Amino acid sequence: MKRILLLLFTFCAVLAFTPANAKKKQTKQLTEREYWCQEAWKMAQPVLENMAKGELQKNMKTEFSPSFDNRNRKVVYMETFGRLMAGIAPWLSLPDDDTAEGQQRRQLREWALASYKNSVDPDSPDYLCWGSAGQNLVDAAYIAESFVRGYDALWVPLDQVTKDRYIAEFKKLRSIEPPYTNWFLFSSVIESFIAKAAGLKEYDDFRVMMTIRKVEEWYVGDGWYADGPHFAFDYYSSYVFHSMFLETLQNMIDAKASTRLEYKKYYDRALKRAQKYSIILERFISPEGTFPVVGRSIPYRLAALQPMALMAWYQKLPKELSNGQVRAALTQVMHRMYDQQNNYNDGGFLTIGFCGHQPETADWYTNNGSLYLTSLSLMPLGLPADHDFWTCPAEPWTQVKAWNGQPFPKDHRWADDIQTKDRY
Repeated sequence: MKRILLLLFTFCAVLAFTPANAKKKQTKQLTEREYWCQEAWKMAQPVLENMAKGELQKNMKTEFSPSFDNRNRKVVYMETFGRLMAGIAPWLSLPDDDTAEGQQRRQLREWALASYKNSVDPDSPDYLCWGSAGQNLVDAAYIAESFVRGYDALWVPLDQVTKDRYIAEFKKLRSIEPPYTNWFLFSSVIESFIAKAAGLKEYDDFRVMMTIRKVEEWYVGDGWYADGPHFAFDYYSSYVFHSMFLETLQNMIDAKASTRLEYKKYYDRALKRAQKYSIILERFISPEGTFPVVGRSIPYRLAALQPMALMAWYQKLPKELSNGQVRAALTQVMHRMYDQQNNYNDGGFLTIGFCGHQPETADWYTNNGSLYLTSLSLMPLGLPADHDFWTCPAEPWTQVKAWNGQPFPKDHRWADDIQTKDRY
């Protein structure tokens, strides 16, 4: 009976944050996956349909932080495209089918492939501003990350001219000196992708090796990384560290690189750290589907939960987290954030804010292209519809149990149990 009551609580909580007018328009109650797909389509369609035609820079309704610096404002388009694709690449990598979702997915993939081509074609109106600002290193990394996450579906089908152009553009970014922060990982994701896609003779080994050593130095325990030498209580462990560190290491494994570092051991240890951090993120989610608003870059919205979404997509959630509770928690946060607030402008593009239009939340580097990092929460869509993540019963997450007098697992410190040393 207690389990039934808790499930009813979760279901009712989700319904509580669905606006009445949305209910009237829907002829049937959406499944959780249908709801996720609806949000993914809403986010991606205006971007990819325009960019596939070379019209994103013409038609996108942009917005910049009130304190935006004097960099080239065309960075907004690179941020929009790279960050969006990093989040939806797993979904677009699923095989085609004739379902309504499959038709949307196929259309988005066709637009995405055309957009990838336009972004490096100097003759396209949507050629991105490669190398015009330091910011380009960041969003080139998210484009590279999208190729990592959708290698067979998004990188392999590109024509050779387009592939060569990407490798050339990625290499030019070596002229950008990253600050002594999470930015090291942007270089390492790009270089390790070059190693995987173009061969070990083409990548800059030092940028990868130095990043791995520094990220290890910046690990402070219990799943948290410091953003450089000093710890900050923000979500940069979510936005950058866990995902890009794992992807850098996996790229080097895939490229069969042989260096001083034992990449597989580094990967296995980083995976355990990401699992611990996912446990913490799940515990941050309140029964109402809110989570703490702390630190800078908070307009990235649901990107704060990326590691948990990544572990779900990898099918590597720790035993402390079930598919049913993670799906229910993420769905509740989406309903809480997206259903009742105006997160999009009248052109269909994201607005600056956390839960609605809140321009005062912007940092000096924020534009509304930056906000497409929220798509990173959508990675579980890369699991097919018949996967247990989508078919298992919804379960109450930790805070639902804790605040309703039900048994819940106590937390504890996680210590590293994998040691690494240089091979020579």
